[in-house]
Amino acid sequence: MPDAIRGAQAVGCGRTILRAAGGSQDVGEGDEDITLLLQRARQGDAAGTARAYALLYDELHKVARSLLHGGQGTLTPTVLVNETYLRLCGGDAVLPLESRKHFFATAAQAMRWIVVDHARRAQAQRHGAGLVRIELDENLPDGMKPDDLLALDAALDALERIDPARRELVELRFFAGLGYEDIVPLLGRSERTLKREWAATRAALQTLMDSP
Repeated sequence: MPDAIRGAQAVGCGRTILRAAGGSQDVGEGDEDITLLLQRARQGDAAGTARAYALLYDELHKVARSLLHGGQGTLTPTVLVNETYLRLCGGDAVLPLESRKHFFATAAQAMRWIVVDHARRAQAQRHGAGLVRIELDENLPDGMKPDDLLALDAALDALERIDPARRELVELRFFAGLGYEDIVPLLGRSERTLKREWAATRAALQTLMDSP
């Protein structure tokens, strides 16, 4: 699908959601209310779906800005959020999002796929190049090259086969740009535990990326 058409569909999806929810509003609901709205959405309640997405839109935009702080070519935070919306609500079926945690885990995975898709297109236009070793830190490095993003994506696929929970942690940290204080309530583990898991996960990912 051409980028222009996909982008237009994504924008339309987001606008439909915001209109149905009564326009963009400040996030006032707590996690419990978001969960209730998502549960209503699972039951086919269109208003519940619209309200939940509208309440979470600003948070998604912050996540997108954090992820793209180093720039990813033509991929902007707004485009990334709109494409994420299209992935989450572009079909006829209601996506079975059960809670705020499930929403952000699903959105993080969608953002990963979108960023990687853009990297693949950029790599194809450049006809490829040798992979450059990157150092995994607390966030994705600024201006990460398409080759490096694809290497990270392949390593994440390998990591998922070993430990799916670690893959989710990486997606929330790297691709959703969430801090430990945001991940604690999502995964239900202490910040100390998450930091320990993150150190081990980074080491495992680096090993996978360095493997021939």
